[in-house]
Amino acid sequence: MQTPERDALPAAGPLAGIRVLELGQLIAGPFAAKTLADFGADVIKIEPPSGDPLRKWRLLRDGTSVWWEVQSRNKRSVCADLRTPEGQALVRRLAAEADVLIENFKPGTLEDWGLGWDELHALNPRLVMLRLSGYGQTGPYAHKPGFGILGEAMGGLRYLTGEPGRTPVRCGVSIGDSIAALHGVIGVLMALYHRDARGGTGQMVDVALYESVFNLMESLLPEYDAFGVVRERAGSALPGIAPSNAYRCRSGPDGRETYVLIGGNGDGIFRRLMTAIGRDDLAQDPELAHNDGRARRAHELDAAIEAWTQQRSVDEVIQTLDAADVPVGKIYSVADIARDPQYHARAMIVQTTDREGRPLKVPGVVPKLSATPGSLRHGAPRLGEHDDDVRHAAGWPCRGG
Repeated sequence: MQTPERDALPAAGPLAGIRVLELGQLIAGPFAAKTLADFGADVIKIEPPSGDPLRKWRLLRDGTSVWWEVQSRNKRSVCADLRTPEGQALVRRLAAEADVLIENFKPGTLEDWGLGWDELHALNPRLVMLRLSGYGQTGPYAHKPGFGILGEAMGGLRYLTGEPGRTPVRCGVSIGDSIAALHGVIGVLMALYHRDARGGTGQMVDVALYESVFNLMESLLPEYDAFGVVRERAGSALPGIAPSNAYRCRSGPDGRETYVLIGGNGDGIFRRLMTAIGRDDLAQDPELAHNDGRARRAHELDAAIEAWTQQRSVDEVIQTLDAADVPVGKIYSVADIARDPQYHARAMIVQTTDREGRPLKVPGVVPKLSATPGSLRHGAPRLGEHDDDVRHAAGWPCRGG
């Protein structure tokens, strides 16, 4: 388990030397900046005097969210009110020397403050500006406020999530914001490559939440266009790909229902799965040799698999199917995650400390780079903790005078 010091010296990373100015709040913008910071970028987070609202989201310890410790690690905090001339002037000063600026305000907000793309690009032609919003910077919906849940809905994800005939449900995390943030990171890295390796200039990266979600919708649109099929909610199944589902196992010691996930949809995997559960008749059935045939008989296959899993515990099912080289796994709670040896072997459970010196476990860094890995260099900052350092380096009056 990694145990980084809270304020350790910066470690080298693939983005060392890249200066990022973060103007966003809450999730999408800050998540993108956090990802860059994990790989060595120097992220200066501009917060309003009241602080990023995420400081008060979810569960708080002594008034500060523990989520904040994850989302804002490896960053520096500077307070500035962007609605004031003084705050706007500070941003211009910092943007003039920055490589990347990240914002997720409603389109038009930065323009109202004199901090739009045209102004900042003229000030610093090398600047890459990542703009994350609900609907993008153009189009008839651009002016509308957009949160992750709306992006998930408009992008097609929410319609597919849940049980057949039931109310669509949300994923248990802000998945739309995070998907948009990762698309933003991809865009920033491509823009930096164009600037630095191809002799180009800075450019704007325009990421809409709904488009980022829609980008993951696989064959949703061509199936509708070619066949008029509107894909519907299917619970834990994966329509058209079989067998792949959650299967009920023998109840646990506390009487609760338990499940495993089994992905038997590869041709060879399917045959091994059927042999392992004692259904050689299905393993050898020529109609089931390929996915199209199995998809037509998905309900039959699911029933056969669950007739077998219901007689066994989750551990017994996993042990048997692991031996048969069939993809299988239990459904993890965070308690399962915290004690799983794979997470620890891959440094995905990192022991750090909060600003009061108390131990706190946080997620590790992904992806894993062999030569220039990311790192947790220091924890999340106190509000305005780096005001004087950043202002002094920029030749700007410190807050103290």
